[in-house]
Amino acid sequence: MGRLLFYLIIASLVLRMATGRWPWQFLAGKPDSGEVDAARSLLGLGQLASRDEIIEAHRNLLIRVHPDRGGSNDAVHRANAARDLLLARLAEGK
Repeated sequence: MGRLLFYLIIASLVLRMATGRWPWQFLAGKPDSGEVDAARSLLGLGQLASRDEIIEAHRNLLIRVHPDRGGSNDAVHRANAARDLLLARLAEGK
């Protein structure tokens, strides 16, 4: 039992070093493309948007939906989630 645990830990570390992801992250899957499409639509971006374009679109959206300007906290949370999702996908190279 001890050896099996040792080999699982070593295999997990090797996989993490090779791919940058832990084994359980592969089991979780990737975010649904529908979520990505919704995030792009919310920010008004195309599929080939760069990091700077994502950040600028997020900034412009926050100006419109910020609670101090008559927006809601929920709209700010959706904008932040869209930005985070798109930046994560960009970092993954997808």
